[in-house]
Amino acid sequence: MTSASATLFDQASPKPLPHARRSAAWLEFLLVGGATLPLIPLAWLFRHTVGLDTSELVVGFLTFHAAALVNDPHFSVTYLLFYKDARRRALGDVFGPAQRARYWVAGVVVPVALGAWAVSAIATRSAQSLGLMMQLMFFLVGWHYVKQGFGVLSVLSARRGVRFTQLERRALLGHCISGWLYARASPADPGTEYIEHGVIFTSLPHPPGLQWLTGAVFAASTALLAWAMLARWRRERRLPPAAASIGFLVTVWLWVVYSSIDPLIVYLIPALHSVQYLYFVWLLRRNEARAHEGPPHFKGTVPVRLGVLALSAVALGWLLLHGAPGFLDEAFAPSGADDALGATPYLAAFVTLVNIHHYFMDTVIWRRENPDTRFLRDPDQAGAA
Repeated sequence: MTSASATLFDQASPKPLPHARRSAAWLEFLLVGGATLPLIPLAWLFRHTVGLDTSELVVGFLTFHAAALVNDPHFSVTYLLFYKDARRRALGDVFGPAQRARYWVAGVVVPVALGAWAVSAIATRSAQSLGLMMQLMFFLVGWHYVKQGFGVLSVLSARRGVRFTQLERRALLGHCISGWLYARASPADPGTEYIEHGVIFTSLPHPPGLQWLTGAVFAASTALLAWAMLARWRRERRLPPAAASIGFLVTVWLWVVYSSIDPLIVYLIPALHSVQYLYFVWLLRRNEARAHEGPPHFKGTVPVRLGVLALSAVALGWLLLHGAPGFLDEAFAPSGADDALGATPYLAAFVTLVNIHHYFMDTVIWRRENPDTRFLRDPDQAGAA
């Protein structure tokens, strides 16, 4: 254990009592994806009690307005984490060469390229160009989800002292990637017309054979993963923690591959994914704030720091996904535009750009090469090391 880690964990609060520990474990289980399991039968019951139309109206209304406090901040907090101390990260010695290169790509190249793409599409009133950008977002979102599921399993397992072999990591990642590709290939698409945020575009086609091929690969990855976990049990008589495993499987199977298992759950998946993400942001920043409670800083600042972060994320989320695009659409979009680009092209562009940029920033923030990830360690486990 490094001296920096020792300092952090020396500042940690005392080990909780057993009942408090159990309560925290159940809460963690629900936050990292476990809440999906009881929500499925509840959604079914609600749908069969009040009817599909009414239940969709209620759930859609609630999730739409809850997005300002859950979904939008999960995007915007990424900017607060990524661009913190940006000068030192981009030009100093905070990162090694490879991580610094990733930082430049995700922090400069990607947003500039996406911004140029969006501006060009709006300037030329090209719905197909902006539609292609949206399809890139739809393609990458499954990758983002499954990689986050893998991160949930990795971090929570490490916090409980479980380490994966190279073969196990490859089996887990293979399952993630094959699940994502199978979900994207299913069902076959000859090219369908869609409307998203007012933009009308035609999807890129993919044949039925791709669905069967990716399905076969996904099935093989499932068998390989089961074999790897069985071998682990025989070798160590120990499996990854239940919450970590459920979070991983729910993310891959219920949020990506079989996301249409219930018409109401479709509305809830983005919020559940956002809660999962925000839980790890909370872990990171809580432990970081605790580390700064010692001299020369004041004690008792953890709630203040987390509160400031939460309010900043909500405000920035509103600005990026509502305020700024709304102002631009009102000021510059043609009044009553009835072409394929619609009347809210800036909203479409901002939502798409923020989503894709979020995916790329995450590949930098949550890598082990980022020194801040040391704050994800469990104080109790570290103290016992």
